Amino acid sequence: MSRPYLFLLAGAAAAQALEPRQTFNQSIPPTTTLNDSGSVIENPTAFATPFVLNVEDMWDLLVGSVTSAATTTTVSATPVPASSLIPPPPLYYSPFPTGQQYPMELKNESWSFSRSFLWGVASAAFQIEGAVRDDGRGPSVWDVLGHRVTNYEVNNYTADVVDNNYYLYKEDLARIAALGVKAYSFSLSWSRIMPFGRGPVNQVAIDHYNDVINTCLEYDIIPLVTLYHWDTPLVLQDTYGGWLSEDIVNDFVAYASVAFAAFGDRVTYWFTVNEPIVFCQQYPLPAHYFKNFTIPAEHQQFYCGQSVLLAHSQAYHLGKSMMPNSIIAYKNNGGYKIPLTNSTEDAQAVQRAWDFNEGWFSDPVYLTGDYPASVKNYTASFLRPLTQQEMQSINGSADIYAHDAYTSQFYFAPDGGIDACLANSSNPLYPTCANTSYTYSAADGGWLIGPAADPGASWLHKATDWVPQFLNYIADTWAGGRPIVVSEFGFAEPFEADKTLLQDILYDPLRMSYYHDYTRAMLIALSEGVNLIGCLAWSFVDNFEWASGFSIRFGMQYVNFSDPALPRYYKASFFEYKSAFDIYQEQ
Repeated sequence: MSRPYLFLLAGAAAAQALEPRQTFNQSIPPTTTLNDSGSVIENPTAFATPFVLNVEDMWDLLVGSVTSAATTTTVSATPVPASSLIPPPPLYYSPFPTGQQYPMELKNESWSFSRSFLWGVASAAFQIEGAVRDDGRGPSVWDVLGHRVTNYEVNNYTADVVDNNYYLYKEDLARIAALGVKAYSFSLSWSRIMPFGRGPVNQVAIDHYNDVINTCLEYDIIPLVTLYHWDTPLVLQDTYGGWLSEDIVNDFVAYASVAFAAFGDRVTYWFTVNEPIVFCQQYPLPAHYFKNFTIPAEHQQFYCGQSVLLAHSQAYHLGKSMMPNSIIAYKNNGGYKIPLTNSTEDAQAVQRAWDFNEGWFSDPVYLTGDYPASVKNYTASFLRPLTQQEMQSINGSADIYAHDAYTSQFYFAPDGGIDACLANSSNPLYPTCANTSYTYSAADGGWLIGPAADPGASWLHKATDWVPQFLNYIADTWAGGRPIVVSEFGFAEPFEADKTLLQDILYDPLRMSYYHDYTRAMLIALSEGVNLIGCLAWSFVDNFEWASGFSIRFGMQYVNFSDPALPRYYKASFFEYKSAFDIYQEQ
C-alpha cells in the first residue's frame, strides 16, 4: 500500500531537498534573501515547501535501504518435536543413565496460583517482527535511529529482519503453545496499520494482526494487545514532534479507534502505551536527523508525559464505550525503591524517586488526576496545568495496575542534601534529587542487592527477594483494590551474546534462578493477600533490545539472527518458568 503524504520541509531541510538550490546574491546579508519581486525578506530559514511523498519515498529519502529476510511469506506452523519438550535436569532425568541425585524442592502446600491466573510471555512489534518495509509499513522513529544515527545502536544494528516474526508468527505461537503458555502479550505496529500515523489505514496490516489474534485463539492462548510500544510513526515526529505535542492525542485516539474496531471482538486485555517513563526520557532525540523543535531539552520528557496522559485517558474512555467488557490500562515500569539507611533524608529521597518515576503517571491515573506535588512543583514553571475536565478524565482511566517490574535498588540523599540539590539545577540528580545504588550500605557489608545481569543491562540485578514488598507497595499505594499484573519481568543472562556453543547458550542458570525465585516471590505476595492476577515473562524469544541491539539477550528461546528461519530452541529458563505453574497452579 503506497499512499502519498504531504510534507512541509523547512529551513536547512528544504534547502537540501530542493534542486536546483536557491542562488543568493552575496551582497545581501546572510540573514536576508530576495523574493520573486526582488524585495528583501528576513529570515529565509522560515521558508517551507510542500513535498508529496508516498510510503516508498519516505523509506528512500528519510531512512535509506533496508535488509530483507530470506523468508518473505507467512510460514505455517510445524509440530514441535517431542525431543524439544524435554526439560533440563534437575527438572527431568532421562531413564538412562541413572544415578543422579538432587535435593528437590518440596512443594509449599500453603502456596498456589489460582486456576485463572494469567501466566504468559511478552514481546513487542519493533523488537521481533522485522519486515520493516513490507506490505506498506511506514517508517518509525526507531528505523531512523538504527539506520542514520551512527552508534545509536550497539554495533549499528538494525531491526530490519530480527526474528522475522512477521512471517514466522504461526511457528512462534505453536512453540509457546507446546509448553502450555496461557497468555501472549504483543504490540501492534502503529506505522504498519497507519503508515503515516494518521490518515489511510493499511488493510494488509489489519489482516495480518487479525490472523495473529486468531492463531492465538486457535491455540487457547489469551492475547493481550499493546497499542504503542515506543515505535512512533516517523511522519508524526517530523510533523509536530511526536509526543512532544498534544497534536498526537487526536492521532493516537484515531489509531486506537481503528484497532478497537478491528480486534475488539476477540481481544479483552488492552494496554494503551508501554513504559511512558522510558520513552518520554528518550527525548530529546538526536539532533539533525528529525525536524527540530524548540522545547528545552530538560523539559521535553514532561511535555511528552502530559501528551501520554491525555492520549491514554481519551483512548481508555473510547475503548470502554466501544468494548464495555474490555480491560484497559497502560504499562508502568520501575523497580522497588529501598532507603539505603534509616535516615529521614534517605526516606525523602525514596519518596521523590517514586514521585518522578511510577508516581509521575500512577498518581494522575489511580489517585488524583494530577501529578505528585514534587513533580508539579518542578513542571509548574513551563508545563500548562491540566484542566479540571482533563484531570477527571485521567483519574480512574485504568481497570488494572500493570507494571513492568524487573528489579529493585537502593536510594539515598545526594551529597550535600536534597535542599541543596533542589537549589542547583545543574546538579546531575536534579530535579529528582535522589541518588541510587545496587549495593547495601557499608554498615550492612556493601553487598550487591543481587547478582548482576549482563553489563549491557547495568540497571538489572536479581533482586527477587524484594518482589513481595514491591507488590504490596503497589497494592497499598495505587491499585486501590484493582487487580495487579506483572506485565513484564525477565533477566539478561551475562555475556550470553558472546557464547557460540548452542548447548552453552541454552543452559542459562542465572535466568533460571531469576524465574524460579520470582515466581515463588509472587506466591508469597499472593499468600499475603495481594490481588495479583497474572505475569508476563520478557521475552519469549531473543529479540532486538532497542539501543542495545543484539548485544544483550532476554529471550527464553534462542534465535539465530543470521537466519531467523532456522529452528528456535527453548532455553532451560523457559522450562523453569513453566515448572512453577506445573507445581503451583490449581487444576
